[in-house]
Amino acid sequence: MTITAPFDNSYAALPEGFFSRINPTPVANPRLLAFNEPLASSLGLEFATKDDLAFVLGGNELPVGADPLAQLYAGHQFGSYNPQLGDGRAILLGEVVDRSGKRRDIQLKGSGRTPYSRGGDGRAWLGPVLREYVVSEAMHALGIPTTRALAAVATGEDVYRETALPGAVLTRVASSHLRVGTFQVYAHRGEIENLRLLTQYAIERHYPDADGPMGLLRAVCDRQADLIASWMSVGFIHGVMNTDNCAISGETIDYGPCAFMDAFHVNRVFSSIDRQGRYAFSNQPQIAVWNMAQLATALLPLLENSDAALAEATQIVHAMSDQIETAWRTRFAAKIGITSPTKQDRALIDDLLVLMQKDGADFTNSFRALSGDDAVAQFTDRVGFAAWREKWRARLAVEDDPEEVMNAANPVIIPRNHRIEEMIQAAVAGDMAPFNRLMDALASPFTATDPELHRPPSQDEIVPATFCGT
Repeated sequence: MTITAPFDNSYAALPEGFFSRINPTPVANPRLLAFNEPLASSLGLEFATKDDLAFVLGGNELPVGADPLAQLYAGHQFGSYNPQLGDGRAILLGEVVDRSGKRRDIQLKGSGRTPYSRGGDGRAWLGPVLREYVVSEAMHALGIPTTRALAAVATGEDVYRETALPGAVLTRVASSHLRVGTFQVYAHRGEIENLRLLTQYAIERHYPDADGPMGLLRAVCDRQADLIASWMSVGFIHGVMNTDNCAISGETIDYGPCAFMDAFHVNRVFSSIDRQGRYAFSNQPQIAVWNMAQLATALLPLLENSDAALAEATQIVHAMSDQIETAWRTRFAAKIGITSPTKQDRALIDDLLVLMQKDGADFTNSFRALSGDDAVAQFTDRVGFAAWREKWRARLAVEDDPEEVMNAANPVIIPRNHRIEEMIQAAVAGDMAPFNRLMDALASPFTATDPELHRPPSQDEIVPATFCGT
């Protein structure tokens, strides 16, 4: 009873100081809850039955060619440095080269204790597993770089988070699981040769055209700048942008207390552990720059010991603010039908956001309504919106087919918090129908036709806070 895949485990070939070899801990009664067949096909996975999948992806048997390990990393968590974190409840089964020639990690989350569990049980409960499955696949459908969900497996065991909850394992697929914190751990320890090996590995795997550590820094900053603008353009708040949750690949990783906004507010916070609003919606650009400054600091031992090298690294990081602003302006301009924005268009976008915040307008529905005839219905300040619309229409007079541009930039549907919570509650009760309905709709976010799922929450449906999945 097993599955096969074209494993080619390059990270496992690094020295053992980069990880701990460990197998997943078997579970009592693995049962497949969700499986991403198109993704499995692209990875070259082969299996006989769904029971085989559950047995292997639940952690009870290793797939042929796997070389399981838990990765070591460190990280700044809410600004405070933790010198050793690592995969406390995740095990990398290995890497495959998919049908398009791309190298992809296959990782189990919730697969048992590792040397980095820090007293935890190494398990996950069903809610966070299904949340990450839904939101990561929604992000992929929106065209935003992200880790992917391959499978969710019920374990047949309870985990305890103040109360007993059903356990589950998520199979996550990523371009890699290298993080800013992976570099930080070796820089902080003064293990320069390991830092050098890691840097070369990251360049070869992700940025083969990068010229040394400085080129790596520049490439990662470029990817992160575009990623943050992408998040904000769909109202996404990561919620825990620690350096151990910042992927070198430029993919969105670790969907813990994340959320998509309903009513717009620039300082919106959902994460229950972000009490100071460090990772609020509007703070995400500056936090991305801060995270890249930590990467630059970690790479400094590999750079020329000169003022010029330090100045170049500083310039690369400082340039990120303008990069994010340019990417932000491009994406938000498209949301109002403008294909080639100027700096002057920022004021037009900001004026609309001010109106939305003042009225508590729904972020997703308000932008989508601009390409129809009922946009004014999203606002209570009809006079204010009418004045804005007049300026906007004058600006669109020089644009070709702005409606098409808007429809391509503004989704009809996002994974709304209240729908996710409803889906989780149903799944805990044994009903996966809401999960399947949500997944079907989110697969086509720009053309979805399930009006009930497009609706913002009523007052009693609002989810005011989201929680870390540990």
